[in-house]
Formats: sequence, structure tokens, C-alpha cells
Amino acid sequence: MSSTKDMSLISSTLTAYTYISEHPERAALYFMCGVCVGLFLTLLALVVQISCRTDCKPRRRVDRKRPADSDSDSSDSDSDWDTASDLSARRQRRFERTLHTATFTSAEELERAQRLEERERIIREIWMNGQPDVPGTRSLNRYY
Repeated sequence: MSSTKDMSLISSTLTAYTYISEHPERAALYFMCGVCVGLFLTLLALVVQISCRTDCKPRRRVDRKRPADSDSDSSDSDSDWDTASDLSARRQRRFERTLHTATFTSAEELERAQRLEERERIIREIWMNGQPDVPGTRSLNRYY
């Protein structure tokens, strides 16, 4: 029984060696494609893992009334991750607050900013309308 497995392994190895020696370019192409697919899958797994850490993790409310010595009970990696997610959540809230608050101190500054935005919009429209009619570029400019 074992000798038939050994013979089939040797036969398969010799067949693969013969194929590679007869078609070295194709074998190199298959090898490089395998390496590229492996790298792509590894990158995809890393991106999914990182995004799931931030998006899929249920958010726990930090109770400000609990004693300070209870922090030592949690593991270091969890506390580091909670600290990082708390910082990112604070940054996100701060960014959203600045979007919703008026940052102009006078009506003149607000009017000046509105005129500047209007000028930029007009310049963008002029630039988009002045582009040559090359197929593909005009449709792409509409999105940018």
C-alpha cells in the first residue's frame, strides 16, 4: 500500500519537473501569479482585520465613577486599544462639532468666506467646461 503512494508521489514529481523544464516561462508566470494572489489575499485579510477592530467591536461606555484601581484588572492590550478607540472617537466628535458650529466672529468674515466659496465654485465650473473633448475625461471631471 505504501509503495503505491510512494510511486505516485515520484511520478507526480517527475511529471511536474518535466513540465517545468519544457515550459519555463509559463511555470515562472504561474509562480508569480501565485505569489501576487497570496500577497493580495494577505493584504485583504489585514484590511478586514483592522476595519473589523474599529467598526465591528461593540463600543463600551466608560463609566467615569468607577475607581481608578479597577483599570489594572484589564489586560494591557485591551486598555491600549480602548484608549486608542476613545481618542479616535473624541477626534471624530470634535471634528463634527467644528462642522456644526459657526467659526466666524463677524458678519464680514462670513460674507467674505461665502464670496470665496462662490468664486471657487465658478472657477471649478469654468475649468470643467474648458477641458478638451477627450472621451472619458469630461465624464470623470464631473465627479471631481
